[in-house]
Amino acid sequence: MSSRDDNLPPPTIPPETPPEPHHGGVMARFRNYFLTGLVVAGPIAITFYLTWWFVTWVDGLVRPFVPIAYRPETYLPFGLPGSGLIVAVIALTLLGFLTANLIGRTLVDLGEKILGRIPAVRAIYRGLKQVFETLFSGNGSSFRRVGLVEFPSPGMWSIVLISQSPNPEVARRLPGQEEHISVFLPCAPNPTTGFFFYVPKNKIIEVEMSAEDAATLIMSAGVVQPGSDPQKKIAALAGMANAARAANGTPPLQPAPAKVE
Repeated sequence: MSSRDDNLPPPTIPPETPPEPHHGGVMARFRNYFLTGLVVAGPIAITFYLTWWFVTWVDGLVRPFVPIAYRPETYLPFGLPGSGLIVAVIALTLLGFLTANLIGRTLVDLGEKILGRIPAVRAIYRGLKQVFETLFSGNGSSFRRVGLVEFPSPGMWSIVLISQSPNPEVARRLPGQEEHISVFLPCAPNPTTGFFFYVPKNKIIEVEMSAEDAATLIMSAGVVQPGSDPQKKIAALAGMANAARAANGTPPLQPAPAKVE
């Protein structure tokens, strides 16, 4: 017994959909979400904490010098954070304005002469004054250039912040005829501590990197590479892999030719 349906092809059964890959279940997702939240909230929380600490620290220093009648908490039921910082900024600006005229310079010179007669205070004041003048001067170039120095042993390179040339007395005492320059080598993860030394100028490899990027690189111990290109990273890793294969006597890897359809 035949019918028209017998001549039809058998129905096509669709292939089974492969199951979605299992990524460790609920705990793995919880861990990924937690790390993502930590990456987002961590820098923000630390930034707010350091800002709050600085503001409250300045308030604590300035508040004793402000009369009670001029304090915001005298008229408000709560304290006003940042009021001491505003007073400090206004006071420093006014001090700079008064120092710029003849009377202010005369008073500053008189104060420096008095401090210069105190043996223990004289060295501290002069050193701090030179540091502040160098760091906060508009035309200063200290610590704005970054370089590489072969330290602590041959074949090992460290990031340094390039400072000024030594004074004539120190330059005459340094061995050799090369021109020397002073550098500061920050330590990880705290770049405010490190080593200061003189190094021949021709031994420094200056790199195109800002001091802020260098500090980020040092604080992260090389984990965060400022301004790095992903393609350059891949090329560098491929070069290292080929160098390792060549050292082991294995032919280097070649990129697969592109398929032309």
